[in-house]
Amino acid sequence: MTLLLVIAVAVGFYKAWNIGANDVANGMGTVVGAGTLTLRQAIVLASVFEFLGAFLVGSHVTETIKGGIIPMASFAGDARVFGLGMLSVALASAIWLNIATLMSRPVSVTQATIGGIIGFALVSTVGGPHCVQWSRLGAIAVSWVVSPLAGAAAAYIVYRCVVRWVLQSRHPVYMAKMAVPLGYAATFSILFLSATYKGLAKLDLGLPLYQCLAVTLPVAAVIYLAARWIIHIRTLRERVRLKDRYQVVEQWFGWLQVMTACYMSFAHGANDVASAIGPLAGSMHAFSGQPLSSHASVSPWLMAFGGAGIVIGLATMGYKVIATVGRKITEITPTRGFSAEFATASTVLVCSKLGLPISTTFVMVGAIVGVGFARGIAALDMRVVRQILSSWVVTMPISAILSAGLYWTLMSIPW
Repeated sequence: MTLLLVIAVAVGFYKAWNIGANDVANGMGTVVGAGTLTLRQAIVLASVFEFLGAFLVGSHVTETIKGGIIPMASFAGDARVFGLGMLSVALASAIWLNIATLMSRPVSVTQATIGGIIGFALVSTVGGPHCVQWSRLGAIAVSWVVSPLAGAAAAYIVYRCVVRWVLQSRHPVYMAKMAVPLGYAATFSILFLSATYKGLAKLDLGLPLYQCLAVTLPVAAVIYLAARWIIHIRTLRERVRLKDRYQVVEQWFGWLQVMTACYMSFAHGANDVASAIGPLAGSMHAFSGQPLSSHASVSPWLMAFGGAGIVIGLATMGYKVIATVGRKITEITPTRGFSAEFATASTVLVCSKLGLPISTTFVMVGAIVGVGFARGIAALDMRVVRQILSSWVVTMPISAILSAGLYWTLMSIPW
């Protein structure tokens, strides 16, 4: 069992490395694509906020059976089968993430993990097709279709409002002086509600919506007034040349974009890292002789270990997916990047409240497509969009096949 524990830890680091290289890179793609931050600055910021989110406010109880796809009762009393199965799930999803990253394709860790669990369950001697909750899987699959469409619609509306009321106005700088403070207030409201209301695991206050709004709205009003005052003071003695007016507007929206991107990295570390290493935690519990449970506690050192792996993966391979998300789908500017990120944060908040198991990756890519569509279909590189969609379609079957093959291999070894 000691050897299996060592292997589980190594697989966990490998998966965390691939999460950083693929999943985390999504949040910073638009910031780099818009030129608001350099690639190095984005990697440093994402690394810091991702690690802080995972270690400080990350959930230390993780679902080992992702999304309730198979019941834990199917593996009662057979810890070895469960441990090897969860190890095969973690390794299979990590291998697919690695392949997708090498192809510069943004994919969903959750989708790969669920695919791996299905593959393991189908070939397990104590599982089989009857143990898979197909109705639950169908509901999750529907949410994967709805979430990118919702993100695209929200981003389309936000960007069209920015274009209509700011960029195409007779006085863009003057209109931006009112719009940007409003953007700060709205962004704060979404981020605060995301953190305290159906949001970050340890910061969810459990309060009804009206009580959260009672705190959020007055503070948002103060932020709006403060932002207007700061912009007024800083531009009081500045005369913006006509040819520089759009550059000034984009610069102001760029700071909003950085704020939203940092939150998304922090939230990903807090909410998704523990879930991503859930199969690893489950296998370690099984190999250490602890009772089987659909929820496994994750020790702080394992959270730090996973956070470190994510940071290293982002720093070494994250540039590939960042380039795809930020530059290849459509041309990104700070106003477009802000629209996509604000729409993503809003969509994730609403879907979390509705209890929909969505993928942030799907929402973000959908939002970027929505921003591009707002400029016309010609603004989108449809070849890249088709490549991303095809990688989403094959993620579950490939992860399932890899997991099944790895499980057969691991079971054939006399541990």
